[in-house]
Amino acid sequence: MISRLTGAAVLLAAMVALRTAAAAEPAGPLVLYTSQPDKIAAETVDAFTKRYPKVKVETFRSGTTEVMNKLQAELAGGAPRPDVLFIADAVTMEQLKADKRLTALPDVDVAALPPEAYDPDRTYFGSKLITTGIMVNAAAAKRPSSWKDLLAPDAKGQVVVPSPLYSGAALIHMATLSDERVFGPGYFADLARNGATAARGNGAVLSAVAGGQRLYGVAVDFMALNAKQKGSPVDFVFPEEGVTAVTEPVAVLQTAKNPDAAHAFIDFVLSKDGQELAARQGFLPARKDVAPPAGFPPADKLKILSIDAGKVAARGEELKKTFADLFGG
Repeated sequence: MISRLTGAAVLLAAMVALRTAAAAEPAGPLVLYTSQPDKIAAETVDAFTKRYPKVKVETFRSGTTEVMNKLQAELAGGAPRPDVLFIADAVTMEQLKADKRLTALPDVDVAALPPEAYDPDRTYFGSKLITTGIMVNAAAAKRPSSWKDLLAPDAKGQVVVPSPLYSGAALIHMATLSDERVFGPGYFADLARNGATAARGNGAVLSAVAGGQRLYGVAVDFMALNAKQKGSPVDFVFPEEGVTAVTEPVAVLQTAKNPDAAHAFIDFVLSKDGQELAARQGFLPARKDVAPPAGFPPADKLKILSIDAGKVAARGEELKKTFADLFGG
């Protein structure tokens, strides 16, 4: 009798545990605002919903600047829609954090992440290391090794750069190279004088260089390296002074309507499975225990030019105006 009662109790406890787990499983609509490329965003959402099939994700995708313009308009109107924000750079996240728009998630597992990859207060978490360097068309007679090579006479009229008015990575890049410790504020003016032109974003830079309209482009690493692997006539250079980088952070908004599903999304992106997906997509993952994709140097071999995200956030509008004055809006 005792053994039968014990067995029944164990079975009852197991059934209760299953019901509790089922009740705790994330479900319902989740609104994601992201600057990831369309294909990458779709793959990320598909992988997440395979793990959490009860969650239905609605995605708005555009460049970081346009994503933020939409979000800021919604905030001003008192009706912000996104649960999760997944964008290019920490600078934008710092602005939102300062405005108390982000939710702190102290229980997110960051053991495999380098400390610089996430906010110490755990309001946003870097998911990758995306560097900006120089894309080169195979027809170029000279392969640049320095950022200064884009100012040379043989590069006149042959350089295209992404606009910080649309790209968060481009804003970080401009702020970093314009810092007095690197080249100073005159660097981008020199680019403009040498005939450099602006494109709306990194995808447009890739199109211009791969299509031969320009020999050199300032672009993010994964676009150039992935295109090269697929046979596009481009290569990618990590300049000797170092590269600028963004971490593509992800965060949950304070106004999230489905915080449980939003938290699960963060956990998935930072999990080993999520980071291995990022590597398969051609990104350098943030986790130290996930191997980089083919063609990338190990993360510890990269020279990253440091930047103060808070300082860039304070100067963001000034930098955008300077760029627009030099290259057009």
